[in-house]
Amino acid sequence: MSDLIPPKNAQSTGPFVAALRPDNFTAAQRTPWGGRRIVEELKAGLGLVQAGPVGESWEISVSELPSVTREDGTPLPTLLAADPDHWLGPTEAPLGATRLLVKLLDAAEPLSVQIHPADDDPALGPDEGGKPEAWYVLHAEDGAGIFLGLRVGVTERDVTRCLDEGGDVSALLRFVEVEPGDFFAIDPGTPHAVGAGLTLLEPQRVIPGRRGVTYRYWDWNRRYDAEGRPAPDGVLRPLHRERALAVTDWGRDWERWLGRARRRLGVPQRDVPATLEPIVEGTLGASRWTGTGSASLPPGGRLRGITVVQGELELDGVHLRQGESAVVAAAAPALPARLRRAHALISWIP
Repeated sequence: MSDLIPPKNAQSTGPFVAALRPDNFTAAQRTPWGGRRIVEELKAGLGLVQAGPVGESWEISVSELPSVTREDGTPLPTLLAADPDHWLGPTEAPLGATRLLVKLLDAAEPLSVQIHPADDDPALGPDEGGKPEAWYVLHAEDGAGIFLGLRVGVTERDVTRCLDEGGDVSALLRFVEVEPGDFFAIDPGTPHAVGAGLTLLEPQRVIPGRRGVTYRYWDWNRRYDAEGRPAPDGVLRPLHRERALAVTDWGRDWERWLGRARRRLGVPQRDVPATLEPIVEGTLGASRWTGTGSASLPPGGRLRGITVVQGELELDGVHLRQGESAVVAAAAPALPARLRRAHALISWIP
């Protein structure tokens, strides 16, 4: 991460790390496709009790489901707004909030086929924006994968006809089998769906004060009751067919695009000396921190999120266990750390 901008305020005295509560779960009604891996495996050592499926955990958020600090329950938006220069740095301080949103996602069933518009899409309202995102694969059952982009030769007419006839839209999409350690950067105009049997860490970029827009193409013709449970006599989830078709990048070479969008990092070694491995820096930035032993987190110059998905680490005296997340202040100098069989993802907005 040596390419990050050094902090301007070298005299800032912290705190530099704020751990966040690990139970910021989306209601089951909103994620009827969810499983149990987030609570029963990723966060198993944290003493959480949560009945029913858990599709999403909003690990780092200032938007519709804001995070709160682990120590005293301060809402993350309040913490950042109280000292934006310290926490956010020069890029985001004028916004008063971070553009970073990080979720854990667990799919027992496939998610709907979705697409995000670009920020400058003329059909967006003044309170709407795009939502570039990335997927980092934590767990994949045998044969599990994602639907990403269109198959060769598929046209808008093909997709429209399939929707008209109530057909299987997934048959028109590229299916990509995945493995733990795969990282995908998803940009606007890309039809996509998370397949069943996957658990992901999902950094996203949102615009403070705006709603990140998702258009839903198709939802496997599933029906649900008022509680979000599958029901043959229930109702279909709302779709956004016309807008989804309108923002699809029909002319993209999906084979070449996938070659750029995918990073195959593999399963990390956690008993070797601590290593900070850069992954990507574009619309989103990400690095992977793994291993065991003493280390140092370099300065960043902007707010960073860190999520521990295996093992544990201590960063500037703040202890983070598997399933916990924290934010690191933009003004932070190099911070001492101790990793214990750790596997963590660091994310930020460049």
